[in-house]
Amino acid sequence: MAFDLHPRLAADTSWIGDFPLCRLLLIKEAIGPWFILVPKIADLREIHHLGDADQQQLMRESSLLSGIIEKETNPEKMNVAALGNMVPQLHIHHIARFTTDAAWPSPVWGNTPGNLRSDKEQSAVVDKWTAIFASHPEFTAA
Repeated sequence: MAFDLHPRLAADTSWIGDFPLCRLLLIKEAIGPWFILVPKIADLREIHHLGDADQQQLMRESSLLSGIIEKETNPEKMNVAALGNMVPQLHIHHIARFTTDAAWPSPVWGNTPGNLRSDKEQSAVVDKWTAIFASHPEFTAA
């Protein structure tokens, strides 16, 4: 069975590119930056459902992503979480958090005004981050 992105993730994000295991998405909400990694494996729901090698690759990609975000934005804290309560497909949130963001210090879920970037703003943010990630050999732009 082929990998398909859950419709909710497809609607709420823009595709930045791919790492060897995961698709990299950017949330359209104007907070963060807020990225999502989705392993490109059909019908995957939980990290422990991955084999050992894929679990290690997911950790490498998650750590690489977190490090790049931290280097570029200098956040107060990186929030990394795999919830899946509304979207069962395994996806891992990577959110740069700042004392100035709308939800600080609470979790972002249910604690932001839900403001979305305009298409033009989202496109500019996608372009910015695509250029940043393009310097990493394991990344392939969308």
